Amino acid sequence: MKSINKILIVGGGIGGMATAIHFAEAGITVDLIDLDPEWRVYGAGITITGPTLRAYKRLGLLDQIKAVGAVTNGTKLLHFSGALIQEMDEPLIEHGLPATGGILRPDLHAIMSARVRELGVSVRLGLTVNALDSDASGVDVRFSDGSIGRYDLVIGADGIYSKIRDMLFPQAVKPRFTGQSSWRILCDRPADFDRTEIYLGHRNLAGITACSPTQCYVFMLNIDPNRTWIKPEDFPETVRGLLADFGGNLAKIRDAVTAETSVVYRPLESALQLPPWHKGRVLLIGDAAHATTPHLASGAGIAVEDALVLREELAACDGDIEAGFAAFTNRRFERCKLVVDSSVAIGDAQIGHAPPDQIGMMMGKALHALFAEI
Repeated sequence: MKSINKILIVGGGIGGMATAIHFAEAGITVDLIDLDPEWRVYGAGITITGPTLRAYKRLGLLDQIKAVGAVTNGTKLLHFSGALIQEMDEPLIEHGLPATGGILRPDLHAIMSARVRELGVSVRLGLTVNALDSDASGVDVRFSDGSIGRYDLVIGADGIYSKIRDMLFPQAVKPRFTGQSSWRILCDRPADFDRTEIYLGHRNLAGITACSPTQCYVFMLNIDPNRTWIKPEDFPETVRGLLADFGGNLAKIRDAVTAETSVVYRPLESALQLPPWHKGRVLLIGDAAHATTPHLASGAGIAVEDALVLREELAACDGDIEAGFAAFTNRRFERCKLVVDSSVAIGDAQIGHAPPDQIGMMMGKALHALFAEI
């Protein structure tokens, strides 16, 4: 990558930080900007699948994630009443790599942002891009504070509502509401909790994932065709109602939900931008290119994979940046499309009250496909 000396990354989420880390480690000067002046992260916890753990291992952060998060090699499938259906030992992708796990979003952000700063990446907050002018040798950028900069390339990692995507493509994809909403409830681990639990057979899909040595989080997806707006002060009562039929550990957690419980709610949207993902020397990655729903717990993983693949393709393009961008997109599109399309299809099946075994087969088929090398 001798022709690349300085890059700009727009967006300081998982994809943006992964890209900043990977390129800074290659000795490239990296500027990273984020619109949030406090660089906050929202959400209780996330599930980390085997392919995502593999991506973080290659990024050099697996040991830190294991230290503050939680890993496991098995899952319990239960009827929503709490009756055990099946215990499954999940297959390992490679020797020494856990099958799955979870982590608190703030902890993951802390790990990644600390590495970003350790590598000397210039981080500017409360800032976005107002104009881009890409030519054969670089990109002129005008920032929202009136300052300007010149970069060899610009990476748009600014999420599902990407401003960079809209600037590049007038007919860019728009986020689409899927008809479901997501709830995440942070809580202490139940005394007998030893592996991920997924509760089936109810119109609301729910489960429990460990996200630290002492904590776990409940994830729940409910059918919400009208995209209901719910006041935060009503979250506890709403959650208790949505989980009213559930038994087992979910019932214990439900009954302990109070006004002080951390509850995160959001309607689910997806957005898959068709190729190309670049224009000139500006490229989209992460949710800006392929925002998915959480049904396969793979949004973070494919964003980190983007960073790994992008560096490989730019190193192989012999200075032809646009050819490198095209090779990156060709290599990533079908895999990311699999995640987005499969996640939405699983959600549609839940909305249509498909039997649990059908939904399980859909999930298993897609997750098995993601075991393939990136």
